[in-house]
Amino acid sequence: MLTAEHLLTLQSVANPVLSPSETEAVFTRTLIDKEDNKYYSHLFHLHIESGEITQWTFGKERISSPKWSPDGTKIAFLSNRDEKKQLYILHSRGGEAKKVTDLANGVSSFLWSPCGEKIWLTASVKQGKAVTDKAEKEENKFPQAYVVNGMKYKMDGLGGAGLRAQDQFTQIAVLTIADEKLEQFTTGDFHHGLAGISRDGNEIVMSVNRAENLDYEFRTPLYIVDTKTKEEKVLVEAEGYYGDVSYSYDNRYIAYVGSDTSYKNATHNNVYVYDRRTGLTQQLTEMLNAPVGDLAVADVQQGVDAPGVVWTETNALYFQLSTMGDVRLYYADLEGSIFPASPEGEHIYSYDVARSGNWAIAAISNPVFPGELFFLDITSGERRQLTNFNEEFMREVPLSVPEPIVYQTTIGDVHGWIMKPISYEKGKKYPLIVEVHGGPHTMYANTFFHEMQLLASQGYGVLYVNPRGSHGYSQEFVDGVRGDYGGGDYEDIMAGVDYALKTYDWIDESRLGVTGGSYGGFMTNWIVGHTNRFKAAVTQRSISNWISFSGVSDIGYYFNDWQHLVDIKSVDKLWDFSPLKYAENVETPLLILHSEKDFRCPIEQAEQLYITLKSLGKEVGFVRFPDNDHNLSRTGTPNLRIERLSQIIGWFNKYI
Repeated sequence: MLTAEHLLTLQSVANPVLSPSETEAVFTRTLIDKEDNKYYSHLFHLHIESGEITQWTFGKERISSPKWSPDGTKIAFLSNRDEKKQLYILHSRGGEAKKVTDLANGVSSFLWSPCGEKIWLTASVKQGKAVTDKAEKEENKFPQAYVVNGMKYKMDGLGGAGLRAQDQFTQIAVLTIADEKLEQFTTGDFHHGLAGISRDGNEIVMSVNRAENLDYEFRTPLYIVDTKTKEEKVLVEAEGYYGDVSYSYDNRYIAYVGSDTSYKNATHNNVYVYDRRTGLTQQLTEMLNAPVGDLAVADVQQGVDAPGVVWTETNALYFQLSTMGDVRLYYADLEGSIFPASPEGEHIYSYDVARSGNWAIAAISNPVFPGELFFLDITSGERRQLTNFNEEFMREVPLSVPEPIVYQTTIGDVHGWIMKPISYEKGKKYPLIVEVHGGPHTMYANTFFHEMQLLASQGYGVLYVNPRGSHGYSQEFVDGVRGDYGGGDYEDIMAGVDYALKTYDWIDESRLGVTGGSYGGFMTNWIVGHTNRFKAAVTQRSISNWISFSGVSDIGYYFNDWQHLVDIKSVDKLWDFSPLKYAENVETPLLILHSEKDFRCPIEQAEQLYITLKSLGKEVGFVRFPDNDHNLSRTGTPNLRIERLSQIIGWFNKYI
């Protein structure tokens, strides 16, 4: 039977990268070391024709961003084996990996120059210092004051107090491999991103926003930069976020992925193609009405870094598309043809495509399959499984098969899934747990979800749906939640409960539970303040008070405006949206789970809710998780992820 501890045995296979000869590939495999209580990822080699797999690195480290040299003789990657992420180069025919950088703040990203003799990289550099400067020895060990400068002064996921290094800026540099000489390319107190490089190496595409005040700047301008003269030409300067740049093989076209701000952070990502000859830009995916990229929420895949687009030699390209609960591989050409290149019912979370466009290597998951690498013959639709890291788990652990459901609400069709308990017997009644995803602009998908399977293994049915606000069903659908939190989205979820009760006679209507995290935590709080239908609830990394959220969250000061369409001056409106306002109505036993270092939904949101409910004499519990951020359920400290699952199961077992 599946347990919480199985999370520690599942292995995440991702990031396949084809060699220039296309006869071999490298990829990463991430697992959890139980004794060290840490994640380690290693580099593996795949011989495509024979299927032979060889592990190339073994250390206690996390490897990321593997990239072949243009001649296929070397692989460069980032590793934290010496604490900071540094750049390493490994010969493809054997030997030890060589560390080729020793930068004070490590390496953020890199790209091979097409000549194979240089590597472009980005690194964080202290104001007034150069990339080549060594780390300074800290002589003063006393705590130092942090003088806040600007409104974007903290960010979830940074660790520590979540404070941004305001005196550090990301610069681009060039490393000459032969002598390991590093030369800084950019200057100025701005954050520079390395978005792409031309096939001849004469241009890079750089992202940089040089506005003096970035508080209300929500854009990433892209510039084409001559690598010799440093002359810049604007590629895109519109409002919005753009990146994942890739040059076509003939060097004529530049593809990139991004979105404008028409619907703020609910806007679909699209693929754009710039013609360097005519200077015109084409929005290639305009007619799809679905977001480019992987918007699926899951809890197994680790360290995934999928390309935004991959060109073929015929000037067609491939990309991921999140649509109807799937993440599929899509094909498009410059004449307007566009169609899916992979089937429904699965989650393609990593991939690389051969130059011909006829085949690909992809990492694929589905609701009863954690994920492995496959060879995909795109022309015939045939596939061959290449890795079997989770074979033992698949062989030994029974799983529940989610059943897709569709039901009607005021916005139209709403899509979701329902799972029977693993121990299901016809004629018996079972409790049902409703799961609500975060975002709200993500989506539940046809992917493996350990938490859902755990609930099913404990004798619970599970209902999870994509209410309005979820990605994958149209721009109108994802925008439908903005300005209406607790309105149509609440209706969609409760209509799903009604549909399940009407359709499945095995559900015990008197034994319902609900849980969710982030936006799903907000919705859990909202639900228990507006209905007593649930016997128990668990709210995670939640929001209870949008007024205080505005000042304490790393995104709070603009998120209210984007999502509720009002700012902090509209206190009455924000209070109407706040679950805390309805605390007196709560009769459902509620467990509050929250990470101490969550700066996206800070723990004061949980504290307010707990103290309020406790003072009202409500049945409430509170569990705090130290040294973890907003992503506890996905990438948090392994033992605390297990504890979190145990707390959820324990609460439901106690009250349901």
